[in-house]
Amino acid sequence: MQLDITLVISLAAILTMLYCLYLVTSLKSSVPGGVVGKKWKFLMMLVALFTVGYLATPFFSMIPDKILRLIVSCIFFFGALYVVLTVKLIHRIIQELSE
Repeated sequence: MQLDITLVISLAAILTMLYCLYLVTSLKSSVPGGVVGKKWKFLMMLVALFTVGYLATPFFSMIPDKILRLIVSCIFFFGALYVVLTVKLIHRIIQELSE
């Protein structure tokens, strides 16, 4: 197995996502219910989805090009949803703290 820069970056990304998955699951008990709790559950699902996607990156060279493009486009789409959800959640938290 040849260790190249893309593999090193992929492994670093995988480790980072595993850490993020640990963080979102360990913080779940601290998150109140209601709107924030529901959004947190969705964030947890997205982090789990990204973790699975990142775990597949070392195998991208074995995946047919058409399927690879579908996977990447899904990661981009769900990444965009994650950013929107995170920004809205932070906005809601700021509103709650400023009241």
